[in-house]
Parts: sequence; C-alpha cells; structure tokens
Amino acid sequence: MTRIITIAAGFFLCLNSVYSQELHDDTLNIRHFEILKQMIKDGDTLLHSTIDEVQVYPVPRFTSRRDMRRYERLVYNLKIVYPYALLAAEKLDEMNQEFINLKTERERKEFVKNVEQELMDEFENELKSLTITQGRLLIKLIDRETGNTSYELLRELRGSFSAFFWQAIARLFGSNLKSRFDAEGEDKLIDQILHLIDTGQI
Repeated sequence: MTRIITIAAGFFLCLNSVYSQELHDDTLNIRHFEILKQMIKDGDTLLHSTIDEVQVYPVPRFTSRRDMRRYERLVYNLKIVYPYALLAAEKLDEMNQEFINLKTERERKEFVKNVEQELMDEFENELKSLTITQGRLLIKLIDRETGNTSYELLRELRGSFSAFFWQAIARLFGSNLKSRFDAEGEDKLIDQILHLIDTGQI
C-alpha cells in the first residue's frame, strides 16, 4: 500500500510541477493529461486507465537483398492503395444509409449511377495510374475493409451481368474480383503492415 501511495503521490507531484511550469512555458500543455479513474482493492487505492491495444510484430529479417526490396515494394504499394480501400468502406457505409431510404428501384439505380459518376470524376485518373500489382492489392483490401469482395459489391450494385463482365476483364489481367483477404493465411504479412501503417510506425 505504501508503494502505491508513493507512486500516486509522485504522479501528482509531477503533474503539479508540469502545471507550474506551464504557467511560464507555452511549450507545455496540460490538456495532454487525463484524469485517471481509481478503484479500491483490499484497502489499496489503485489508479487505472484504459489504453489502446498495441500489436507488436517481430522486426522483419531478410535472407537476401531481393527479399528486402520485395518487402519495401509491398509497403510502398500498400501505402498507395490502402487509402482507397478505406474510402471505399466509408462511401459504402454512406451509400447504405441513403440507399435504404429510397422507395423505388428507379431511384436506387439513379442513386448508384450518380455515386459512381462522382467517384469517377474524383478518382478515375488516380485509379487508372495504379499498376496491376496495386490493383490486385486494392481488390483484397476492399474485401478486408468492407467484408465484401469487389465482385459481390459490383453484383449487388450493378447486377450479375455487369459483375460477370468485369470479372472476365479482370481475369485477362491476372486479377480476380472474388479475391478474399486472408489475415491468418497468405495475407498475414499484409495485415501486419497495415496495422503498422495505422499506428504510424511505418
């Protein structure tokens, strides 16, 4: 109990010290501190706080320079396409919320057409500049972020024939709109890299 009181006292002394300094130093900002909750257990008062989950991965080790370049290239490609996958999930969520309020099939088709045109106007040139490898990664990441493959989304929004047509085109370029994201299997490394990107570690 004495040790816990000492830790708590030390914390509040530091807090008071920083607060006093802040009065004379504009570089310090008290707003970065949080008020900790407390609980009493066996007569001891414990301070506690909930922190975000941290995932730790081993530092990648490479057996050759070629493997290192392949890893660096993967990171580079993911940084390019990951924002598009996040945007796709965001847009899909927005569409779903508006879609359910539409009464007729005609209104739904018109809505989908308008959203598609907006996306094309804003991102067509950028998406056209993606490499085949980046396109394949984007297809997988869309499944990761939305829970639906690109084929399923296309079939739902544009119909089975359109989905079949674009799947045939994708196959000609060695891609597959039905690709699933397998975080525990072949896409485990990609999933790890995305977590590192999310936390700003790379």
